[in-house]
Amino acid sequence: MRKLLPLITSHPGGSGGRSAMTCRFRCGDACFHPVPNTSDNEYMGDVIAGALSRRSMMRAAAVVTVAASAAGGLALGPGAAEAQAAAPEAAAEAKRRGKKAARGLRFTPVAPNTADTVTIPTGYGQNVVIRWGEPILRGAPAFDPDKQSAKAQAGQFGYNNDFLSLLPLPGEKHGENHGRQVLVANHEYTDEILMFKAYDAKNPTREQVEIAWAAHGLSVVVVEGERKSGALRPVPRHHLNRRLTVTSKFHLTGPAARSEFVRTKADPRGVTVLGTLNNCSGGTTPWGTTLHGEENFNQYFANAEKVTDPTQAARLKRYGVAGGESERKWERFDDRFDLTKEPNEPNRFGWVVELDPYDPDSAPRKRTALGRFKHEGAQPRLTRDGRPVVYMGDDERFDYVYKFVSSKRMAKGSSRWAREHNLTLLDEGTLYVAKFTGDSPAAEIDGTGKLPSDGEFDGGGTWIPLATAYAGGKAVSHVEGMTADEVYVFTRLAGDKVGATKMDRPEDIEPSPQSGKVYVALTNNTDRGKPGKAGADEANPRNLNKHGQVLELTESRNRPEATRFGWNLFLVAGDPNDPATYFAGFPKDKVSPISCPDNVAFDPHGNLWISTDGAQLGSHDGLFGVATKGERRGELKQFLTMPKGAETCGPLVQDRRVLVAVQHPGEIDGASVEKPASAWPDGPGKLVRPAVVSVWREDGCDIGV
Repeated sequence: MRKLLPLITSHPGGSGGRSAMTCRFRCGDACFHPVPNTSDNEYMGDVIAGALSRRSMMRAAAVVTVAASAAGGLALGPGAAEAQAAAPEAAAEAKRRGKKAARGLRFTPVAPNTADTVTIPTGYGQNVVIRWGEPILRGAPAFDPDKQSAKAQAGQFGYNNDFLSLLPLPGEKHGENHGRQVLVANHEYTDEILMFKAYDAKNPTREQVEIAWAAHGLSVVVVEGERKSGALRPVPRHHLNRRLTVTSKFHLTGPAARSEFVRTKADPRGVTVLGTLNNCSGGTTPWGTTLHGEENFNQYFANAEKVTDPTQAARLKRYGVAGGESERKWERFDDRFDLTKEPNEPNRFGWVVELDPYDPDSAPRKRTALGRFKHEGAQPRLTRDGRPVVYMGDDERFDYVYKFVSSKRMAKGSSRWAREHNLTLLDEGTLYVAKFTGDSPAAEIDGTGKLPSDGEFDGGGTWIPLATAYAGGKAVSHVEGMTADEVYVFTRLAGDKVGATKMDRPEDIEPSPQSGKVYVALTNNTDRGKPGKAGADEANPRNLNKHGQVLELTESRNRPEATRFGWNLFLVAGDPNDPATYFAGFPKDKVSPISCPDNVAFDPHGNLWISTDGAQLGSHDGLFGVATKGERRGELKQFLTMPKGAETCGPLVQDRRVLVAVQHPGEIDGASVEKPASAWPDGPGKLVRPAVVSVWREDGCDIGV
């Protein structure tokens, strides 16, 4: 008899799925607006129609292309007959062999639930590392919800923490478990209804707006581990602690700096931007900096409906900049948020930001060579000759997957020259967009998620070059009819022109440090298959896709600079009882239910950890670990769940500690400061506050072993 891990099928309001309040403040109700991508790019159903003979040819070609791969076998898998036989055999073998989960995942999975807390496995402990409003800079006051000010917030930990990075502290001897480390966090957006008493959304005050400006951005704060647990505590007033906000100075670098499209009245040279907006996920570089993706920046700008120039209007529409007044009404207090006064200001957002956390006096850099779109994250790896390759997703329905290959090698060592050289690596190189091809007949991809006859969703693909940036800001476009400046500033339009594949909201993308395979979180797309919209294809095999999937990409010969790749769907998320779900061939009665994969990370054992956003199975969002190799490949287990209304962000997995960012707790329709929907993290009567949480084993041993 099958004994599936528990699944909630009914739930009270606000328990599971994204609330209307989250949609409103986080992305400006993006899913309720027309899809920005109206291109007629062919999708894989067109490409593969009647492709039985082509499939055979592709498989033969893949053997030649990928036979020398150093990590993970053939990109396109076995033939159809072999795959059909291999999948059940592998599942049976996983049942027969060993009762233990994969190393790193040996914990009792948390059952799906709607508790108003961070629920963790038995035998584990947790602490709140730092909350919104806690002082981190010298002179900043303790948080007082009734005495908030912009000046205070500029020295306090920001709101709605998302991406997290932990870096070593120079000179620290105790390592990651008990010593000091440098924590870097994104602050994606503000929810003023949950921040201010009696908030009037139609008439915010200047002070409220300036507090929100200061609550956006980035935080750098040194943290210290406790010797008897995995708890972390902030070290206030450390000289590396820092806040970057909507009014901080950022430099535009690379080929689009000084472009006519990024110049404004306040910055006629087009080189200095005030602030960073809607930072979602990010990445940590091998040279010791952090990357931060500016995502739903479109919602902050007003009066797009008054733009009369047809070319500008079309570009704004492609980026989802629309309507009259903005949600937060910032345009009332700063002209740069009013398109009738500063039409180029939106073009100064939507970039990947690079921050040097070890230099508190440096201005972060917006790297224009990586293209402009709704960046979810940006995680680099190195080629064999030391050049960084950065993978990126554009978090929008039917948008694209990108990568950037630098032309410069990373310098080793910590000398001043090496550090300065490495801070130029992301300004020169080639930007690519992905075109995926399936290997199954169109008739077998029917939109239900049913596996094709070869036993898996898989295929190949090509990285299509968009533009190449050279030293001194020079660049060449590879897109007919577009200049290099246009490619970098309006990258979505370049992807449209070259026929990139429309995906189901590509969010975080991470290369495995062990295998070199690249994992793409595709969160969902309930518009797929609707009238006038692209239908299912092999990489996005379900119409009205509300649960999402995780794609595994293997580049030719395991070389990240390659322009060809193979791919397969590693996970097709949802209720394991649903025949449309798939867990890399692992028995579905042995996995946790998962919906809406978002941020991803790897643990020291090579397992993939997945956080969810807007789960559609009735449970709160959570964090899951899944084995990517060996006989347990596809075994997925839930490690924790979030409080009411919260999204799981971060995550970060060390040997003895897991960090998650608890974003927008209590963000449930109808909630306010006066009528909170959650009591997390400080209990009833206290203001609900986003925060970072550390989880560890109470016996002091490594996570999941």
